[in-house]
Amino acid sequence: MFEYLNQLDTQLFLFLNGLHNSFFDPIMYLLSDKDIWIPFYLLIAFLIIRHYKRDSILIIIVAIVTLAICDQAASHLIKLIVERLRPSHEPLLNGLVHLSKAGAGGQFGFVSSHTANAIGMAVFFGLALDKSFRILKYILFVWAILVSYSRIYNGVHYPGDVLGGALLGSGISYLMFKLYLILKIKFSKNKY
Repeated sequence: MFEYLNQLDTQLFLFLNGLHNSFFDPIMYLLSDKDIWIPFYLLIAFLIIRHYKRDSILIIIVAIVTLAICDQAASHLIKLIVERLRPSHEPLLNGLVHLSKAGAGGQFGFVSSHTANAIGMAVFFGLALDKSFRILKYILFVWAILVSYSRIYNGVHYPGDVLGGALLGSGISYLMFKLYLILKIKFSKNKY
């Protein structure tokens, strides 16, 4: 069963990775570059602070902790336990993988930390922010999907790695949202 799923994952990877072209190559590279995430998330923090004022502190702190947990769980826990080679390091795929200028990445790929982080942020903010952020919530989910796809496009993750990262990021962010609600109630009681 596992071997069959691995074959399907590899075939889907080769199809999706094979859709590369010179127009999308730099776009997908930028989506995977974490340096571009910094101004994006700083803008989100600015919008949250402007809207929620003092109440933004808790949202931002829990978001940062959520991001840290998603990243560390994916990069330093699951990847080291599972030890699944990235497609860019798989000897059987040598010469078949289109890589971006970022290169082959680290040795192991399950789960995608980029996906866990982007999906984690989209889910957390999607749950924590009110209706006035409806458009931003859609933008965050589109952003997360594009970042996730870019990992396959750039040749460093199988679709299964991305799916695993999405599930991890969603689960962690949901639990952190529940913690946020508990803390929000606790701190609102202390205000009065």
